[in-house]
Amino acid sequence: MSAPPRLAARAPRGPDGPVSLRRMPRWYATLFVTDALERFGFYGMQAILVLYAAAPAARGGLGLPADQAAALFGVWIGVMFLLSLPGGWVGDRLLGRRRALLTGCLLSAAGYLALALPSGWTTAAGLLVLAAGGGLFKPNHQALINLMFTGRRGRESGISLMYVGVQVSALTAPLVTGYLGERAGWHAGFAVAALPLGATAVLLARSAGRFAGADGGPRRPLGRAERRAVLRGTGLVAGGLGAVVAGLGAAGLLDAAALILLSTVLTVTVPVAGYRALYRDPALGAGQRRRLRGYLGVCLGATLFWIVVAHAASLLTLFARDHTDLRVAGLAVPPSWLQAATPACVLVLAPVVAAVLPAVGGRHGVAVKLAGGLLAVGCGFLVMCAAATAAAHGARVSPLWLVVVYVLHACGELVVPAVVVSSAAEVLGERFMGRVVGLLWLFAALGGGLGSALVRLSGVLGEPVYYLCLGGVASAAGLAFLLGRRRLAGALAPD
Repeated sequence: MSAPPRLAARAPRGPDGPVSLRRMPRWYATLFVTDALERFGFYGMQAILVLYAAAPAARGGLGLPADQAAALFGVWIGVMFLLSLPGGWVGDRLLGRRRALLTGCLLSAAGYLALALPSGWTTAAGLLVLAAGGGLFKPNHQALINLMFTGRRGRESGISLMYVGVQVSALTAPLVTGYLGERAGWHAGFAVAALPLGATAVLLARSAGRFAGADGGPRRPLGRAERRAVLRGTGLVAGGLGAVVAGLGAAGLLDAAALILLSTVLTVTVPVAGYRALYRDPALGAGQRRRLRGYLGVCLGATLFWIVVAHAASLLTLFARDHTDLRVAGLAVPPSWLQAATPACVLVLAPVVAAVLPAVGGRHGVAVKLAGGLLAVGCGFLVMCAAATAAAHGARVSPLWLVVVYVLHACGELVVPAVVVSSAAEVLGERFMGRVVGLLWLFAALGGGLGSALVRLSGVLGEPVYYLCLGGVASAAGLAFLLGRRRLAGALAPD
């Protein structure tokens, strides 16, 4: 469905050039603010979920062993990313992108409120509803950005600059939710995260005219036969998962470890099935399939990036709690507050990166930028290897070790998401925008699933060896992208 000319004129597309904080189109300002507000809850979860899971029941926590608590965040973020492909499909075929964003905000607010209730089953339900809300919001938000900009230069600049708003939330959320969670109670920390989601929903409900040129409803509405097939497939999948969970419960095996294992299996298998289904879509031409094959390499690089970055909310948080000297001027700093180092760095660097990033690498830019991001996070884990070695015999190390790691992660976060999301716009075109962005987040789910499985190896290998191996793999992958830049550029080139 196309927008009426009058409305389309009120929602002009963005220029193919850098965007600045002082000059924002109204539609970009709306996406900028809504992304920042929605991310407050996510970064609040990142700060306290693993601490809540590892805290004993006497302190209001779930009482999980450290390895399961560390795996829980990876599983949750993996499931949320897993739901991004159907979330992008819902925006493409059912709701349109703005209404999908609004629905995602309402679901996420309900999820945080469920986590605020002191009950075991409400925690599980809240995490699932939150995953569904994030799975709707993220791919459709990024699809709108891609549709509104007219070229890669503007998209990369706009997505990088959007990290300024996001990092304001990333900086304040750990401070607010961390303090409330560790001092007033975990459920108070979750409850406060629901407030920005309500504000986001109100803003989206009032902004319909700003995206009329790019969001006139679903791009390819479902026909009657397709609706029946979708309902049948959804029912089969839901029934199958329900049967597995019921079987585990009947056998007395339904515990946190079993649910983590089940989620890990899903996050590993579904991305493969999702990519295969999209690749075999009869509407794709030969050139589109060639670009989709090239984009698979980009998705796998992003997967490795997410494997490493997801440790910030799991193993690194536990390292801050157990091995870091957090007393400053006689006061104990909450471990969750150290995560504010990454957004503080991003706030300083994001405007510079947004202006410079489009010019880096030329026609090989996707591979060169992805290589730089992987090298940054890989070097961060090599630093963690040294920090874990220094703390191996029970000594508490300086928090500056973790600060350096978070800063290197920030450099990677400024580059990798902007590049992989921006390049998604040119793989299959506008008709498949939501599915391609959703596919990207499926591979991020793969990163979360693999990360939740790999993190248990830290207890087997020892943390220094674990960080050395993972940092070495990420660095080697970065070098591989750099050496293969010409091949990747050829695979992604237009017909």
